Amino acid sequence: MKPNYTVLLALCLFLGSGLMAKSKKILIFCKTAGYHHSSIPVAVKAIQQLGKTNKFSVDTTTNSALFTENNLKKYDAVVFLSTTGDVLNPSQQEAFENYIKSGKGFVGIHAATDTEYDWPWYGKLVGAYFAAHPKQQEAVLNIVDRNHVATKHLPSPWKRKDEWYNFKSLQNGLNILITIDEKSYNPGAKEMGDHHPMSWYHEYDGGRAFYTALGHTEESYADPLFLKHILGGIKYATGK
Repeated sequence: MKPNYTVLLALCLFLGSGLMAKSKKILIFCKTAGYHHSSIPVAVKAIQQLGKTNKFSVDTTTNSALFTENNLKKYDAVVFLSTTGDVLNPSQQEAFENYIKSGKGFVGIHAATDTEYDWPWYGKLVGAYFAAHPKQQEAVLNIVDRNHVATKHLPSPWKRKDEWYNFKSLQNGLNILITIDEKSYNPGAKEMGDHHPMSWYHEYDGGRAFYTALGHTEESYADPLFLKHILGGIKYATGK
């Protein structure tokens, strides 16, 4: 029997597309120059497990020397996982800027907004800077965009306990995914009022950026709803 070349070609294309879909690779960067979150090791393990389950590769580092153009080009997205303070020097900042400009992705989790206050480009990328937070408590979140891969699975309203950030220097043009109802908890002295975003995404300087303020607590990384939220952000940032 002669081989059916049409079927063979279709099979090769299918398998090839499957291999391409599995080839995404991310770098978790969790260097801290300020407050160090105890949830970071738990979060790293959880994201590594997400990678195994969803077939993308995960590297992790606290070494900012890896922020070179040659090294970063291996990754489809970089995750700033509760980074704090000044974590990159000028040449590393330049390498990361060029990385984003090449069309790659950024995911910021929780304290990623408590990072690099003297680097305006980064502030625009992450979308805002941390201002303050009250004590950890339960609050009600509203899902603003139910069509995005990071939020379409979430209940609205969504009640959960976390450390709720107030922000300053909130950028214009962000696509807001989640807001918090300040009437549902005590937001502290630096309350933001009716417009208090907690998660967003946007295209910036040639690349893609996703941020969620959630994820302070270790318990967050055992919550299937939150983990799927993070996974959606990674998918967006990697262009998957």
